[in-house]
Amino acid sequence: MIERMYNVTVVATEKSRSNLLYDLREAGIMHIDSLVRRCERIEKVGKDISSVTMILSAIGEVKAKKKVYDQIPLDGEEFDKKHSELLGLYNESIEAEARARKLSTEIGKYSSWGDFDPEEVKRLSDDGVKLYFYTLGKKELLELTASENFKFIRLKDVNKMAAVAVLDKALDGEIQATLLELPQMSLSSMKSEMDRLNDRVAEIKKILEEANCFEKAYMLQIKKLEQDEMFEKVSATTVDFEGVSLLRGYVPEEKIDEFKTLAREKAWAYLIDDPTQEEAPPTLLKYKGIVRIMQPIYDILGTVPGYWERDISSWFLAYFSVFFAMIIGDAGYGLIFLLVAALLHKKLGKASDAVILLYAMGTCTVIWGALTGTWFGSYWIIEHIGLLRMLMIDSITNFPELTGNPEITSTYTQNMVMKFSFILGASHLSVARVLNIISKVKNKDLSLLADLGWLIDTLVLYMLVLYLVIGESMNASIVLYGVITGFTLVCLFSQQGPGVPFVKGMLASLGGFFTTFLDTISCFSNIMSYIRLFAVGMASLAIAQSFNSMGGAMTGLALPMGILVIILGHTLNLVMGLLSVVVHGIRLNLMEFSNQLGMEWSGYNYDPFRVTVSKNSK
Repeated sequence: MIERMYNVTVVATEKSRSNLLYDLREAGIMHIDSLVRRCERIEKVGKDISSVTMILSAIGEVKAKKKVYDQIPLDGEEFDKKHSELLGLYNESIEAEARARKLSTEIGKYSSWGDFDPEEVKRLSDDGVKLYFYTLGKKELLELTASENFKFIRLKDVNKMAAVAVLDKALDGEIQATLLELPQMSLSSMKSEMDRLNDRVAEIKKILEEANCFEKAYMLQIKKLEQDEMFEKVSATTVDFEGVSLLRGYVPEEKIDEFKTLAREKAWAYLIDDPTQEEAPPTLLKYKGIVRIMQPIYDILGTVPGYWERDISSWFLAYFSVFFAMIIGDAGYGLIFLLVAALLHKKLGKASDAVILLYAMGTCTVIWGALTGTWFGSYWIIEHIGLLRMLMIDSITNFPELTGNPEITSTYTQNMVMKFSFILGASHLSVARVLNIISKVKNKDLSLLADLGWLIDTLVLYMLVLYLVIGESMNASIVLYGVITGFTLVCLFSQQGPGVPFVKGMLASLGGFFTTFLDTISCFSNIMSYIRLFAVGMASLAIAQSFNSMGGAMTGLALPMGILVIILGHTLNLVMGLLSVVVHGIRLNLMEFSNQLGMEWSGYNYDPFRVTVSKNSK
């Protein structure tokens, strides 16, 4: 369930402003509203965070593989001194690398001219002998030779071009040629300087690599700076006027008594009120029982229901478990999940929510795989192990030839699985509409009749889907009149609501006639979309059987290779199955189901202003 939030405004004297912030941070119960994100102090701390993060990244890049670094704690002035030193070295290495790259380019540019000292050319120029160096083509060389305006010395060819040193004056465009800009130093000096810079970069990298002994100190410093940054944001958000300081935020219902006690102790004035519909309070989900294992999924997806939206965690978990099992579809893979969960359980010493989720999904997959007779996609396993065959349900098995019943064919069993997929779809979408109706009955919202219309449409369109896809008999009159009834209810009542005049609401609803028509078609496609559970499961089975066949065909000396093919094939299939769960299994909850509820997952987590790094952290 979504925990109730209270809108809280706390007031203290301006003199006790700092104490107010420190005490609120120590309490860690108030989510600060509308944080100021930019100011001079915030930007300064942000720059410090960037600087420390940059050095942490730099030492991590040169970290020796498999080497264990004994961590040395640093704090306060010690950290500042060490960081200043490492930051200076890092900046020096960046500059040295850039200079070395530039020199490397220059060496490539001038190496074809041979090694010469630009200073000697300058000295000649000072003595009145001016030299201009050019490269030019054969035609231009003939023109230069024929000209009486220039004196030149022929040099060794450069990059298959003629090279000359023109005396006294430049060519000035009279003859097309490329002037050589003299470098600052000789080629040998450039090479020597580049080697020196590269040696210095290597030396600095060695120092940075050894600085990995401060890795934890740097990580801790980042946390401290982030805590300071949040403090500055809250400080900038606090409003000061007429000798008092005011701060606004949200406190969950379970913490409101704790807040009142703290306010009395600190002599704060406060105002507590319910948030209005125009506000967007943070969301604090409170899980009961097994439903808490949904938290890892929400964390991975980064999805949070809005405060005014509905918590669908229990329905999400119930349907997602079935979707997961059908998409993975193989009891053997389910056993692998259970084994991984058991190993993680043992390693962690406890069953975390993620481990329990893995146990649950593995169990559901084993059950579904056992019912369909699918164990690593192997016909041989289900054929030779009688106990596993006893667990199999003939009407949905993936190996109908083992049932001994001529009426049970592949087409029949596949139709039954498709029908089950559509049953899941229709029930899933219907649950959403029933939840809407229940909620609107409590609020005396007349638009519940529109949800009733959608519920009717969903149920009769389910019959149409069965008729079109698997050829099941259908009463056309029930479907036709059902769609018309549902469509009419939606057209008349979709825009009704508390406080909305009936006629005005009806006219607004009729104004969306064309949209309602399109949504009715969408309702049909929504039910159809659940066939993906069947399709992905069958694809997974086909892949598993293909790898079994390839590996099984390898005998004799090739047997080890055959075993490797089977192992790698099933590993790939399992990974693809997990990706399919994300793409399809989660989508059916976050899109099809949530859309029926009108959910946008627009919320953000309750994140109170609190201490994140203790004073004694090292």
